[in-house]
Amino acid sequence: MRHGMVNRKLGRTSAHRNALFRNQLASLMDRERIITTLPKAKELRPQIERLITLARTDSVHNRRQAVRVVDESMVTKLFEILGPRFSDRPGGYTRIIKLGPRRGDAAEIAILEFVDFKLDTEVKEEAPAKKAKAAPKKAKAKPEPEEEEEEAPKKKPSKKAAPKKKEAAEKPKKTTTKKKAK
Repeated sequence: MRHGMVNRKLGRTSAHRNALFRNQLASLMDRERIITTLPKAKELRPQIERLITLARTDSVHNRRQAVRVVDESMVTKLFEILGPRFSDRPGGYTRIIKLGPRRGDAAEIAILEFVDFKLDTEVKEEAPAKKAKAAPKKAKAKPEPEEEEEEAPKKKPSKKAAPKKKEAAEKPKKTTTKKKAK
């Protein structure tokens, strides 16, 4: 019977499982968002929340407990950045967003991220918009050379493709005999 067997084994030995979770904890603290399978995310969530709860109060004892799980460099980020950021929050520092099945093996994929995580897409979207405005000014000044440059690469691949077809035509085709089914 499986009474009291709470955690998932994930098909790994205990040492492999511990190493996996340490790596994922470090990645989550570093990037603040990871994409992994749903069972791994569900197992990782209590561990990262326990570490953040430790980091809310900075003491030598709490730092030493955190070092037992992750590297010293991650502990400094945990206690200097993540702990103070969640000091007002009573719990629930992470969220799991389901993405659906993975294409190769149909494993359920999920995003594990901190609750206050914000994508940097807003900053990236603004930069191309400025470049797009600057680009038409240059295009108006010299429209002809850019069009010629675009057409030239299109012609070159077609020339390279043609000799391959000629080589294939020069080689004699192999004839295979097929037996007809009765």
